[in-house]
Amino acid sequence: MKDEFFKLMEQHVSVRNFKEEPLEKDIKDQLLMAAYSGSSSNFLQATSIIEVTDPKIRNQLATIARAPHAQKSGAFFVFVADMYRLAKVLEQKGNAVKPITSMESLMVSIVDTTISAENMALAAEAIGLGICYIGGIRNDLTKVSTLLDLPKYTVPLFGLTIGIPKSKNDPKPRMPLKNHVFNNRYNTNLSRNLAGYDETMRDYYAHRNSNSITSDWTTKTSDFLTNSQRPDIAPFLRHQGFEI
Repeated sequence: MKDEFFKLMEQHVSVRNFKEEPLEKDIKDQLLMAAYSGSSSNFLQATSIIEVTDPKIRNQLATIARAPHAQKSGAFFVFVADMYRLAKVLEQKGNAVKPITSMESLMVSIVDTTISAENMALAAEAIGLGICYIGGIRNDLTKVSTLLDLPKYTVPLFGLTIGIPKSKNDPKPRMPLKNHVFNNRYNTNLSRNLAGYDETMRDYYAHRNSNSITSDWTTKTSDFLTNSQRPDIAPFLRHQGFEI
């Protein structure tokens, strides 16, 4: 059983080709309970989940994210870093809200929310479903916030599509442990020596089941990072009440 669990984790892939079959309510309830069973800093539970069932809203989110597969999975959830509920708790107790506007509070809610989503993702894969994170909703946080009627002190971090896979790529080869796991202190020499990994990824990209390309990991990563991504995020966070 233990070996099967680790194998499940090692076989993770992002699925972008789903059967158009809605998930049953009892399955979604199980996935939501898995999400809410994750660790939470100081038990603040600084996260909320919005299931998007309205086709119009879902289609708009998929368009914003440039992720058409988000329209067709069995379920679509948006994970929200949520300090609004805690702001209301402070107000009810007669305390100032300002402490939750700090970068540390924002970090706490982001970590809580990410743990929650990964719990749901792992639970989904454990019962044979496929998942894909949809970070593209951050392409237009203001519009997403309006679509979902989000209050102050909240940030929509990503979507999560879950459903029955029609097809999958093979798992991407992960970076060797020697390149990102160190003993006692950071090792810059090991961290940056990626020639062997580039060779592995070049072979993977060339032979994967779909969307084969001629490239390697450092080239693709460098191309992606050449331009700053989503510069409007900081202004959005300030608008939502956080101190940046």
